[in-house]
Amino acid sequence: MTHKIKTAESVAIGHPDKVCDQISDAILDACLKVDPNSRVAIETMGGHGCVHIIGEITSHANPNYALIAKKVYKDCGYKDKVKIFVNVVKQSPQIKAGVDTGGAGDQGIMIGYACDETKEMIPLEVLMSRQLIKAMGACDGKSQVTLNGKKIEKIITSFCGGNYPKKLIDLLAKWGIKDGDKRWLKNPAGKWTIGGFMADTGLTGRKLIVDNYGPNISIGGGSFSGKDATKVDRSAAYMARKVAVDLLKKYKAQKVFVKLAYAIGVAKPVMATAELYFKNKPTKFISHIEGYDLTPAGIIKYLDLQKPIFRETAKYGHFGNGFKWDI
Repeated sequence: MTHKIKTAESVAIGHPDKVCDQISDAILDACLKVDPNSRVAIETMGGHGCVHIIGEITSHANPNYALIAKKVYKDCGYKDKVKIFVNVVKQSPQIKAGVDTGGAGDQGIMIGYACDETKEMIPLEVLMSRQLIKAMGACDGKSQVTLNGKKIEKIITSFCGGNYPKKLIDLLAKWGIKDGDKRWLKNPAGKWTIGGFMADTGLTGRKLIVDNYGPNISIGGGSFSGKDATKVDRSAAYMARKVAVDLLKKYKAQKVFVKLAYAIGVAKPVMATAELYFKNKPTKFISHIEGYDLTPAGIIKYLDLQKPIFRETAKYGHFGNGFKWDI
């Protein structure tokens, strides 16, 4: 039997882009701890000894941006000092006017996906690439997994540091991969000891495919981190995943795609469709999803998105990690 060859990559929590994602979401969490109605849209860029935090916040909270950024950086495995630059203003009154009436905080298309390949209901190659970077721990690093069906074709691990962590070696051994195996490309560019902001720059929202379902599943285009749930490019993407999970279970499908689309300042989606694929049955198309409140307020209430839960989503992907929209 011929299988489609598929590849996915993940990045460790100390990767520059992931550090920035976590700083942005840690700031969001700090605001939500004090004020659940906080409006937050924060971008972080870091590199070469500097971290720049810029964006819009309207909140009763007054977070210590420098302290948050330095703590996240340390948690990601770094000991060098960084200078923090902050330029944060209040949310635009024109955006605020549309959101205050219950409308979406932006326009956009959001795609939710679920499949029966794994118990996490995400693609197997994505799951395996994430397992590798979780085993790397707090460091800069990348993984990549290429599968032919369920058979491993290639494993790539780029780990910044000295000896590979035992947890990572043990995981690969469990998969039948050991030193010398031609399927494993181990730090293919050679020794790597200079990483993170000392070697490269990072930016919030630059790992969209890693954050979603891998390169074999289309995405809507919007990034997640640093945005409160009135921004539907985040909250509606979570809701689309929840609907996809529910439909996968209800209809015992192989895979489900859910597509939502919104107009800024308008509460109800302008599109809410689903496509269900089966092994031995025709594709089922749902032209209008029913049974869910798909307004921003409805999504926020249903998924409980006013709590400080978001830094965890920025670490290892926003789907398939047991969040409320995954079950």
